[in-house]
Amino acid sequence: MGILSFAFFVVCILKVIVAQPATDPNEVVALKKLVDYWNLSTKLNLTIDPCNKDATWATEDKNPRIACECSTTVCHINHLKIYALDISGDIPRELFELKELMDLNLGQNVLSGPIPSEIRQLSKMQYLSLGINNLSGPVPPELGSLTKLVSLSISSNNFNGNLPTELGKLTSLEQLYMDSSGLSGPIPEELSNLKLLHTVWASDNRFTGKLPEFLGTLTNLKTLRLQGTNLEGPIPLNYGALTKLDDLRIGDLSKGESSLDFLGNFTSLSILLLRNCHLVGELPKQLSSFSNLKILDLSFNKLTGQIPNSFQDFASLQYLFLGNNNLNGELPESIISPNLVALDVSFNSISGSLPLNFAKVGLTMNVVGTSINSDSLYDEKASTLLQCLDNTKCSNIATSTSFSVKCGGMKQVSASGIRFDDDSETLGAASYYAGSNYNWAVSSTGTFISNPNGPQYIAQTDTQISGTLDSELYKTARTSSSSLRYYGLGLKNGKYAVELHFAEIQMEDTRSWKGLGKRLFDIYIQGERVVEDFNIQDEAGASKKALIKKYEGNVTNNILDIHFFWAGKGTCCIPVQSTYGPLVSAIHVSQVGDQVSSKSDKKRVGKVVGIAFGCAAGLLIISSIFYLWWMKKSATHQRIHTGSPTKPLTS
Repeated sequence: MGILSFAFFVVCILKVIVAQPATDPNEVVALKKLVDYWNLSTKLNLTIDPCNKDATWATEDKNPRIACECSTTVCHINHLKIYALDISGDIPRELFELKELMDLNLGQNVLSGPIPSEIRQLSKMQYLSLGINNLSGPVPPELGSLTKLVSLSISSNNFNGNLPTELGKLTSLEQLYMDSSGLSGPIPEELSNLKLLHTVWASDNRFTGKLPEFLGTLTNLKTLRLQGTNLEGPIPLNYGALTKLDDLRIGDLSKGESSLDFLGNFTSLSILLLRNCHLVGELPKQLSSFSNLKILDLSFNKLTGQIPNSFQDFASLQYLFLGNNNLNGELPESIISPNLVALDVSFNSISGSLPLNFAKVGLTMNVVGTSINSDSLYDEKASTLLQCLDNTKCSNIATSTSFSVKCGGMKQVSASGIRFDDDSETLGAASYYAGSNYNWAVSSTGTFISNPNGPQYIAQTDTQISGTLDSELYKTARTSSSSLRYYGLGLKNGKYAVELHFAEIQMEDTRSWKGLGKRLFDIYIQGERVVEDFNIQDEAGASKKALIKKYEGNVTNNILDIHFFWAGKGTCCIPVQSTYGPLVSAIHVSQVGDQVSSKSDKKRVGKVVGIAFGCAAGLLIISSIFYLWWMKKSATHQRIHTGSPTKPLTS
């Protein structure tokens, strides 16, 4: 009997040892309500304990995923991932019953409504991702209670109002993603307390005020993105202390001139974009000493002077964008370094000859709008284009009154009989070429840095395009990460009608998270901005739907310039990375009728005037006859006049 009792005792001990503690009952109830509310029962069948180690959702690679931390008596859910599963609705209060959560990933869904203030209850949270959703309302100050946060993502939502100052309490924060989130107002000074920050994405918000000087004190920063805001320059000199930076992107400052004097010893930099920042002064010679620099974009500024000879010495540079500045002099002979694949010096007062190895395989180069000698170009069309744009006249090109281009696609004739020229030529990050008949050209600059499919500058779809009889016209489009320009060449001077054809073929308008993208860009005609923050999808009312916008342009020097420009706004990464920037499907330009038929109009006016005079004369004769008849009929009733008598009327 004693042996049996001992054996029973051992079995009980073994059961205790091998038994897995159960999940906290309150958390089980809350989790089941979440699963029901978000319609996840087919993916999370909670007929077994949520913290069961053998559950299909327990491993790190699973989505959805539930992971737990267990004591000897109870388990608590501390990881919950429901990522890119298109769950919709608001954030239920039951979520905040999971008070032991350390990692919550609800990114890339279509959650709506505000972030509840109860989020303060998740005080153990370290990683919180709510990015790419449809959340709205103000960002709750209660987020400041999550003082253990290491990473916070609220990107690509529809919040409003200012960033709460309480976020300055998150002193453990290392990553802050808040781009395209709808925020406005000044960036709070309290963020200067976040000394551990190494990643900040804050582009495409309506931030106002000066570019924050306190950012220069966050010396652990490795990535800083501030493009497409309403912030003003100058770039503070103390940004020179950010020597750990690998990726610095500041752009589209509303005003305030900046210099490049803050660029000190940035040896870690691989990406430097200071585009459209009102930069003045000369190019620093020491830039070439940044041995890890792969992308340098200083375009659309006011930089002056010559390109330093030291720019021949870049060790790793692949993309160099210096276009649309006030640079002069000649290009350094060996500026095309071994790794360089794109060089843009367009629209500068640069002269002289092309670099020695300008024909290097794999290199694209844009020198449109310069005075560089193009005689050595192998491409006659490209040479003619450069001469045309440089001299602001196209004497070698027959004058015309129209041109039509199928942007990014093969030639075709529309249902109305318009012949759209072929524009299927492959462009690179700094490219230009002229159409086959020399009466139009295209110029493109910019590179999609993180495109998972590699650099692509033509968008295309197999889906039918609605709202048009010319679906094929919209199935391809030119796109750019920065600047895309089309030129009409050799046009007769006068007023022109400009028809721009669009269809959003990259972004979706489904109820999925993939339908949350926003493309915004500006359109200029003859250097004048005709529309700001243009959104194809909003204007058309849907994706894959044709849209025609009509403008006018006045040609005075035989050239028409249509410029599509990305000003840093719109989402960057929906439905995939590098989905942004201008996109255009086709262009049709024709001189307006007043100019085309001026001679016939003069003849028509003469005829009208002649007829009018004839009618007036006839009316006068008829009136005179009637008057004489009336006077004769009433002669016996003449009035008596005093003074000199009138001569009697005779018939």
